[in-house]
Amino acid sequence: MRAAKILHLHSVFDLGGQQARAVQLMNHFGDMAHHTILSSVPEEMGAADAVDAGIKVDYPGENAPALHGKPSMWRYQKIAAYMKRFDLILSYNWGSMDGVMAHTLLGRRNGLPPLIHHEDGFGEDEADKLNWKRNWFRMIALHRADALVVPSKTLEQIALKIWHQKPAKIVRFPNGIKVENYHRNCRKDAFPGFQKSKGEIIVGTVAGLRTVKNISRLVRAVAAAGDNIRLAVAGEGPDRAAIEAEARKLGMADRLMMPGFLADPASYIGLFDIFALSSDSEQYPISLVEGMAAQCAVAATNVGDIYDMVARENREFIVDRDDAALAKAIRTLAENDDVREKLAAANRQRAFAEYDETTMFARYRQLYGSAMGRADFARQD
Repeated sequence: MRAAKILHLHSVFDLGGQQARAVQLMNHFGDMAHHTILSSVPEEMGAADAVDAGIKVDYPGENAPALHGKPSMWRYQKIAAYMKRFDLILSYNWGSMDGVMAHTLLGRRNGLPPLIHHEDGFGEDEADKLNWKRNWFRMIALHRADALVVPSKTLEQIALKIWHQKPAKIVRFPNGIKVENYHRNCRKDAFPGFQKSKGEIIVGTVAGLRTVKNISRLVRAVAAAGDNIRLAVAGEGPDRAAIEAEARKLGMADRLMMPGFLADPASYIGLFDIFALSSDSEQYPISLVEGMAAQCAVAATNVGDIYDMVARENREFIVDRDDAALAKAIRTLAENDDVREKLAAANRQRAFAEYDETTMFARYRQLYGSAMGRADFARQD
């Protein structure tokens, strides 16, 4: 069968949670699809390194219409003309919304292929309150999308009540990982600079070092939770210097491990005794699923779907966005080995039951295949 030609419209193609899922699916589809990647920020394409060598993928860059700029019919016509060569359009988050609008305004007239939009969350500019102009724009732009995919219950309600999308259009697919790859027997050299002495507890997180992730809050919480606790942060980003400065200010710089971005979380998350998130805004963080799969107890701020994602027994340690509350949750887990181990086992069991990638792959194959009228795509093993 002919490979399906799929156009991906990304806000940015660096390897965050949404991009990681897109790459998972690209690698899973194999030779069934030929992909073209456009990004609103063409110079940030770090996720390309995670695409398997045998996958057919193009990065046209300047040879394709820009996804960002002042809205105009002239720009939309250029985007629509480019879309005509594909079988399916997949758009992601706010940065792709001009492409979605072009499809809505010009899709029928130009005979454009189906478009499926994916929303995974918001940046720091919408951490506390959604932007009403963006809400209005999304409401109109998504009007003729074939489907709107969200990973969380929170986003499902936003799509229904704020963007006024029809229930039949919205599909909620939890993100998935290969749970069996995550385990407790990780090598210390997988996390450069890793240190743990007898009696110490490791609190770890995986996150882009951006304001919305509020890693400085996690530094303060760990500092307050006890001198026998080390903090491991895997990730890179613009807030790195501020996080390191906060650790120095609190006298715990020697207990902070920050090796930068690490490509394979399965190789090191099992080193953590407690997985932590300190974000001001999340929806459905894939790093949390990874921490659960690696058999970690969780302490986190109560944002997005985090409370519902963890095992029921772990929910008392999902707390308000408050330094003291997070410190207390971490301290309690650090001081109670039996509780920590009980929660760790329950989280791993939930990860196997709810968040394995096999289920996720089947859902996306069915959705994409149905939109294209490709039963062979939907049946792919």
